Amino acid sequence: MKLALRPSRVSTLAVLLALACGLSGCFHPPRNMPNESVIGYDGTGAVPPDCAALSRPPVLSDAGRQRPSMQWGCATYTNLAAQLAHPADIVAPQPLGPADGATAASAMRRYETGHVLQLDKSSTRDSN
Repeated sequence: MKLALRPSRVSTLAVLLALACGLSGCFHPPRNMPNESVIGYDGTGAVPPDCAALSRPPVLSDAGRQRPSMQWGCATYTNLAAQLAHPADIVAPQPLGPADGATAASAMRRYETGHVLQLDKSSTRDSN
């Protein structure tokens, strides 16, 4: 049996799912959980969070014994701090430039026809 949905049904389902998810709060982190503000900036680069400060007491017990505390988000935000190309953007993010539809269309046309431009070796490096 093949189940086919019309495009109008798919878009209606997507809107309903997004609305239900938004109303239920799934777009927001749980209370008292860290966010990207735990990454610091010292003028020269991003500073990973202090994992001890992210420690949260357990909410469950195991046969009456308390479980160890968890450092929620420590690894995630430490990795994010290490990956930032421009750490100053944490303090003062740069605005996104305007979209250039002609350039994007030209790039797609070159890709589709197999005329992709090679990287400029003076400003980029090959990962191979």
